[in-house]
Amino acid sequence: MRDFFTEEITQIREMVSRDPSYSELSDEQLKDRINAMLELRVKQCETVDPETAAYYSSISFKVRKSLADTVFESIRGLGILGKIISDKSITEVMINGYDCIFVEKAGKLQQIPDKFESQERLRNIITKFVQDMGRSVNESNPIVDTRLADGSRVNVVLDPIALNGPIVTIRRFPEEGMTIQKLIGYKSITPEAAIFLEKLVRAKYNIFISGGTGSGKTTFLNALSNYIPSDERVITIEDSAELQIRNVPNLVRLETRNANSTGAGAITIRDLIKSSLRMRPERIVVGEVRGAEALDMLQAMNTGHDGSLSTGHANSAQDMLSRLETMVLSGEAGLPLEAIRQQIASAVDIIIHLSRMRDKSRKTMEITEIVGLENGRIIMNPLFKFEEDENTTVRKVSGSLKRTHNKMVHHDKFIASGIYDYLADVEDES
Repeated sequence: MRDFFTEEITQIREMVSRDPSYSELSDEQLKDRINAMLELRVKQCETVDPETAAYYSSISFKVRKSLADTVFESIRGLGILGKIISDKSITEVMINGYDCIFVEKAGKLQQIPDKFESQERLRNIITKFVQDMGRSVNESNPIVDTRLADGSRVNVVLDPIALNGPIVTIRRFPEEGMTIQKLIGYKSITPEAAIFLEKLVRAKYNIFISGGTGSGKTTFLNALSNYIPSDERVITIEDSAELQIRNVPNLVRLETRNANSTGAGAITIRDLIKSSLRMRPERIVVGEVRGAEALDMLQAMNTGHDGSLSTGHANSAQDMLSRLETMVLSGEAGLPLEAIRQQIASAVDIIIHLSRMRDKSRKTMEITEIVGLENGRIIMNPLFKFEEDENTTVRKVSGSLKRTHNKMVHHDKFIASGIYDYLADVEDES
């Protein structure tokens, strides 16, 4: 049945496209044209292909309408991709060539039977939505990060770099936005830790969120951003806009730009951080730090922009520090390692480490304080750590984020912000 639909979609689309004026039709006119061509196709099959005609007569009106809608999408929309991303239960789409599509639902990956009519058709769809977002993808620029109109993050890799054909990965985000309360409901974090993080954000501690791919770093950053006071001026900087800061009216959103076909016109994260410093920001939020821009972010944190937030790929909080060192060195190879570590220790106050567990759940694994530099080493002070309990199994992770017995060392920002009551609670608990 799937092959039948694929063949019929191709046939009907070709029938419609033979009329050069079809591109000038409105959406409603095009739908009418498709329905007319569908009826014509049925009549043609009655004389030359009785088997197909019999099948057409057996399918329901609903199925026939679905066929017509799919043809419309294949001409004017995103084809099968439009159908997939309209499913709100899908959180991630992985297209590994035109005939191999995986989706994530409820944290589980599954392959679906749908496929694009051809590799060429998939490539045309990719070109369309990339161009719609003001970017380009071609043989000279085969890798691109962009987003769909709904904010979904898109990564594209074209053949021949991708041996399977064009590869598309789409990460979707909830329309209503993520909150700490929802993360508590998902058991990603405890209420106690959530209260602590709220106070940290309001007191303008500089926070770095680390984790592996798919651990929920951007989602967590969105949740934390809800705690930013509404009277502050915030500037967000991203490769592709994903952050959903909703409660800050004085918000400036900046996005990088790839180079054009001649190799000119690129705007990098580094460029945007440097420019943002001239915009009188109170906080700077960088969606993800990947390279040399780490130094610019650290310098911004060290020059009066407390309360800044960012994320980075790492396997642990300790590893995040090493990664930051490497990132800085990638852009400033001549800097002494001790000077880099001093920058990190002075700029970053808190690291929150996230992980995607073996049962596909996402957990906050550690909240740790950066104390300072001692004998050339950055000293860390773990305040919360995830502990598995007796109910955990090989397939299911059970446990929670537990407060350690370590006292928080740096209280200065709590004091400056007037959060005395909470500070007293912390001391009492310790």
